[in-house]
Amino acid sequence: MHCMTLPTTNGLEKPPRPVRCIRAPCSEIILRQEVLKDGFHRDLLIKVKFGESIEDLQTCRLLVKHYIPTGLFVDPYELASLRERNITEIKCLTTANRTMDSQSTWEAVMISENFNIEAPNYLSKESEVLIYARQDAQCIDCFQAFLPVHYRYHRPHSKDEETFIVVNNPHLLMYCDQEFPILRCWAQSQVAAPCALKSKEICQWNNMKYKSIYKNVTLQVPVGLTIHTSLVCSVTLLITILCSTLILVAVFKYGHFSL
Repeated sequence: MHCMTLPTTNGLEKPPRPVRCIRAPCSEIILRQEVLKDGFHRDLLIKVKFGESIEDLQTCRLLVKHYIPTGLFVDPYELASLRERNITEIKCLTTANRTMDSQSTWEAVMISENFNIEAPNYLSKESEVLIYARQDAQCIDCFQAFLPVHYRYHRPHSKDEETFIVVNNPHLLMYCDQEFPILRCWAQSQVAAPCALKSKEICQWNNMKYKSIYKNVTLQVPVGLTIHTSLVCSVTLLITILCSTLILVAVFKYGHFSL
């Protein structure tokens, strides 16, 4: 904030004029969310850029709070593998159980027991994911987060051979060890969340307002047609009978049985 005293009229004594303060404009926080790869297995990439350089940005941490729609799922086993390779830091919670269990350890990816990765779209629930973003090595004022997602099975349609999944923009949470002007500019509220992935301590994160490049991300999912149900069932049944017959023939031909 810059302040200045207004000048008085030359040769006349007047009471001091009030001091006018000009507030420096707040720098924008830009969020870009995009989807990488094709097919049923995608990568969700989130990039965050601050409009101006923040001194000592190393003292700040960025947390992306994402809601995964029912048409997608996050594989906990894949996340565990990525964490072992130090690629991403993610926690998962289902919306049915958002309270934190005091006996849980934050060293592992958390997914509720009733979270079923094999459930179809119409039987699944929205899930909540916490992604601890990392600073971009190629941009001093940038963070990025990475999340692999997968399509769920969708009901066949009567006419359209595709359906759409809308992935809304996430919540952006920020926690700094010291106060920065950008926190006073864009912090809307405070949200309780783990301070770090491998920590049981809970911190009060600032829910930041940002400008998004895209309103949301829309994914196109191919689905079957209901008019093909009889054909698909018949072919599946014939293939199952054929394969079972071949297995039985091989067992009796090459198997060794002792009575």
